[in-house]
Amino acid sequence: MACELVIGGARSGKSRLAEARARDDGREVVVIATAEALDPEMALRIERHRRDRPGHWRTIEAPGGLAGVLAAEAAVGRVLVVDCLTMWLSNRMVGLDPARHPHDAEHLPELVAEREALLRTLPGLPGRILLVSNELGFGVVPETPLGRLFRDEAGRLNQRVAALAERVTLVVAGLPLELKST
Repeated sequence: MACELVIGGARSGKSRLAEARARDDGREVVVIATAEALDPEMALRIERHRRDRPGHWRTIEAPGGLAGVLAAEAAVGRVLVVDCLTMWLSNRMVGLDPARHPHDAEHLPELVAEREALLRTLPGLPGRILLVSNELGFGVVPETPLGRLFRDEAGRLNQRVAALAERVTLVVAGLPLELKST
């Protein structure tokens, strides 16, 4: 398995870099999109992303159950682009009550189960996996408990995925900075 994490801020160019690496690879590309079109603005964003990708790339919408989708789609002759882990995590956290566990999600069984399934699945996958995620740690401290819990869990998830990944690239202003390469 070749697992790569491409991380950066909003509109940093991280998705564009992951897609360029997938295109340059030469293998079949499958995009695993984690966003849901819950409002008109998000629907427009999703449509713009679809239009910008090559028409022969297949897209699978996976707002949840990411480990199972990765296991089903990973193949030696294929590149999977997961865009993005942060949106996937957000989908998992909608409706949570952070007042119960304000500092971490370890007592939120559904979230923990999905996160751990993803982390167990990644190392055994064939083919190439490009995971896109947002780096939220450079921003301000969110004002709500749920916002702080989300920021903290995103940081923890990114750290654990980065530890598993063979390559980690930080993208800032469209410029890639290799943080890890084995």
